Amino acid sequence: MTTDYTALDAWIDQHFDEEVRFLQALVRVPTDTPPGNNAPHAERTAELLKDFGYEAEKHAVPAADVLAYGMESITNLIVRRPYGAPGSGRTIALNAHGDVVPPGEGWTHDPYGAEIVDGKMYGRATAVSKSDFASFTFAVRALEAMARPTKGAVELHFTYDEEFGGELGPGWLLKHGLTKPDLLIAAGFSYEVVTAHNGCLQMEVTVHGKMAHAAVPHTGVDALQGAVHILNALYAQNDAYKKVTSNVAGIQHPYLNVGRIEGGTNTNVVPGKVTFRLDRRMVPEENPVEVEATIRRVIEQAAAERAGISVDIKRLLLANAMTPLAGNAPLVQAIQKHAQAVLGEPVPAVGTPLYTDVRLYGERGIPGVIYGAGPRTVLESHAKRADERLDLDDLRRATQVIARALSDLLT
Repeated sequence: MTTDYTALDAWIDQHFDEEVRFLQALVRVPTDTPPGNNAPHAERTAELLKDFGYEAEKHAVPAADVLAYGMESITNLIVRRPYGAPGSGRTIALNAHGDVVPPGEGWTHDPYGAEIVDGKMYGRATAVSKSDFASFTFAVRALEAMARPTKGAVELHFTYDEEFGGELGPGWLLKHGLTKPDLLIAAGFSYEVVTAHNGCLQMEVTVHGKMAHAAVPHTGVDALQGAVHILNALYAQNDAYKKVTSNVAGIQHPYLNVGRIEGGTNTNVVPGKVTFRLDRRMVPEENPVEVEATIRRVIEQAAAERAGISVDIKRLLLANAMTPLAGNAPLVQAIQKHAQAVLGEPVPAVGTPLYTDVRLYGERGIPGVIYGAGPRTVLESHAKRADERLDLDDLRRATQVIARALSDLLT
């Protein structure tokens, strides 16, 4: 079958106002994670999808598992769209996550208002990645309306655990055998096809000293001073990481960030306990086991250099890097072909320093790429910052590229 790409593009143009309203409705339901009460958004998404004739399977993760994980509620969605007899073609999954970091400060627009100004929609998750709830849904609608595939299938996977690592999002669906697609496209940006990404190790370090009255500090052991000594050792490692380079285009070197620290009881008390959390990004060439062992050794050695200081170290997350699987070539070729046609410029296949849920599919042998609605860089999108925004032209173009690519793969 020869697909009329012009007809696909035209259908998306004709329904674009509807697509924008769909995205606005999704943005207006908060999914701050933490605290991670995300089931209400899944319910709203399912309602909206039903208006298009799409039945969303609701897969609620058991409450005890969610609470133990540090969140409040998770319901993952699967929409299955078969186009032929089972085994007649490939099943392509489209995955985007609805959970987002809290808005934080500094916004000049309502973070949940989905306000449109000068062709841009403002709001938390407009770019990452509720935008691809919209691009994926409307690409599939265009595909079915104009290309009418007769083989294979598409699945929409709308999940709610990316910010905490994905294990109760795509990881939970895959672990329980609820899906096993042949190929995957996951939420991304419009001007590159991502085929590899960093791994991530997150750890919580608790530094123990001994509380004392600030008037007699010598009777205690200052846990904060101990933590500072440990942090200095870790930051020295961070400088050394700059000398470790990756061979993957788009990825430079490993790095470490301490994103949260808390401790002490009052200003007039020598702190007896300080806790901090670190995030260590790993390039694809690194061995995660060796990376974790090195971090633990640096922390323990630094603690041992301070009398009276002890540490507890807990791993919070170990996300493996995504490395390209040979089977992703059809996805890469189709997206690059149509992105160049729609955007008017070549779209490279690169790696990214982020880590994503896609690795969970790759670990089960499912080739995937990252592509979707957004600008050239995370910085431009303001993702995880104030005034996150999406250029609506990028939403339109990404939807067209995905619809065209699906038509090549399924017709």
